[in-house]
Amino acid sequence: MAAQTVASTTNAETSADSAPSTNSVDLGPAAALSCRECGHRVPLGPVFACEECFGPLEIAYDFSAYDTEELRKRIEAGPANIWRYAPLLPVPADVATKPNINPGWTKLVKADNLARELGVDPGKLFVKDDSGNPTHSFKDRVVAQALEAARVFGFTTLSCSSTGNLAGAVGAAAARAGFRSCVFIPHDLEQGKVVMAAVYGGELVGIEGNYDDVNRFCSELIGDPAGEGWGFVNVNLRPYYAEGSKTLAYEICEQLGWQLPDQLVVPIASGSQLTKIDKGLQELIKLGLVEDKPYKIFGAQAEGCSPVSVAYKAGHDVVRPQKPNTIAKSLAIGNPADGPYVLDIARRTGGAVEDVNDEQVVDAIKLLAQTEGIFAETAGGVTVGVAKKLIENGLLDPSLTTVVLNTGDGLKTLDAVASDTGLTATIRPSLESFREAGLLQA
Repeated sequence: MAAQTVASTTNAETSADSAPSTNSVDLGPAAALSCRECGHRVPLGPVFACEECFGPLEIAYDFSAYDTEELRKRIEAGPANIWRYAPLLPVPADVATKPNINPGWTKLVKADNLARELGVDPGKLFVKDDSGNPTHSFKDRVVAQALEAARVFGFTTLSCSSTGNLAGAVGAAAARAGFRSCVFIPHDLEQGKVVMAAVYGGELVGIEGNYDDVNRFCSELIGDPAGEGWGFVNVNLRPYYAEGSKTLAYEICEQLGWQLPDQLVVPIASGSQLTKIDKGLQELIKLGLVEDKPYKIFGAQAEGCSPVSVAYKAGHDVVRPQKPNTIAKSLAIGNPADGPYVLDIARRTGGAVEDVNDEQVVDAIKLLAQTEGIFAETAGGVTVGVAKKLIENGLLDPSLTTVVLNTGDGLKTLDAVASDTGLTATIRPSLESFREAGLLQA
């Protein structure tokens, strides 16, 4: 099963003894691509599926030359973006000198006001607010990684299948780096995300259907001669792209004073973010940068697209696809590629996978905004809503250090809260009118 394979692959990631030659490809400590199912290794390249078993490939590293304290000092002296962790990522040594949108080092907000509302002990609840990235979502992290791989492999067009945030991140990164971009989205995305993807000047193509239809189309395009020279960040560049999510784990631990959090609540779309956060935490433990201790990872989904949550609650290892129907469109992936690995991690760490309905998502968006001044997009409403539900059900310990992820800006999903959010009153420009409205309070 996947759980056993993940464990054995993870153990191999710090050794390059069995790695084939990388044929002079410069991607720092990255040693090879390793299959998460069978462990088969291949040289670094723009491939994403194992030739032996068709399992997913991911980056295997050689960190054997690193001294813990020297590495810690190097990281702390690095830039205030994800490239401070370049020694742990599949990027060339000179990555910080190249034109990139340089995401990362976003705020870890100590959320005491929200903690009081949720019944969490003071000082124990944090929100990792990734809306502060250049295009206002965590997708800037993964695209930055994919862009560097695209450079190394000689691609000229940057592309993706997207539920919205990724489209904007690819458009911005391509514009900054001088690449052509052409991205594909479901035709009915939120208008804010359409505009934020189109403004960077690349081609933006709507596909009639949901995200899974878009993704299938992109897979076909890669296999066609017309797709030659195209780097699809979440398809043929996926092993490199996915590593960007590790930087969330690195930052959280560094911002907590090089300590592991006890509990994390992470949104699930494809599931890649959650699995890579776990990978990042495991790497920090193995490198000695944090003290090893138990931690729990909880996955969060919207009820209208909750295939992983359904499988978890039923005790299944197989994730059955669903047709998405939720306002949380950035999480609306009905056939999540990393779903089985999410189940493994939730069960291995003692966490869980939970879901909330659209009404609870909207309530959670407002709760976070009204307690901490953070306006989250619908995915953030999902994580906060799930955290609330987990606490109420006794699954999340309110006495332990807990980090809830907000992965995007609420300005991208205004429609979710627009219907009952607006003017408190309309008055004449006079003090008398203000008094009449009953708003003149001490």
